[in-house]
Amino acid sequence: MFDAIRDFLARLGDGDEGRRPARESPELAAVALFFSVINADGEVTAAERSMLRQLVARDYAESDPEAAQLLRQAEEAELESVDLYGFTRVLNRRLSPDEKTHFIELLWELAYADGVRHELEDHVVWRIADLMGVDGRDRVSARQRVATRRDQASPDAPGGQSTETAKSGDGTG
Repeated sequence: MFDAIRDFLARLGDGDEGRRPARESPELAAVALFFSVINADGEVTAAERSMLRQLVARDYAESDPEAAQLLRQAEEAELESVDLYGFTRVLNRRLSPDEKTHFIELLWELAYADGVRHELEDHVVWRIADLMGVDGRDRVSARQRVATRRDQASPDAPGGQSTETAKSGDGTG
């Protein structure tokens, strides 16, 4: 799973010539959106932070100091942001439709990192998917793939269908 994520994120920076302004960096935009998801429910768990650090260290940074710097910059950018559009705009210019759907799947990985799909995290993923032009069917399919992987990895772990339905209302989104 992490190999696919690493390959995907590595492609975000392919073809960049020269230095981009920090706000135009696809890496910064992606990580800021990751923060938007894990911050949505008002509680950032150790599991969410750990998964976020793993994603950044494996896929965005060549060193621990570089990962730490990107995390700081992205968290600051997300806190200063008034909406999600600025970040999704950067990614929309870089990603194909399939890559956008895969990115939504990464967001679901973070949303499920603590074992529970919270309705506020669900809403943020839905909004990002909408801004990136990922239709509802693809967004739900991405969520279901993540939930299935989590259930297969640990059938008794929280985050399965019954838990997500209870936390998100009707369980359809």
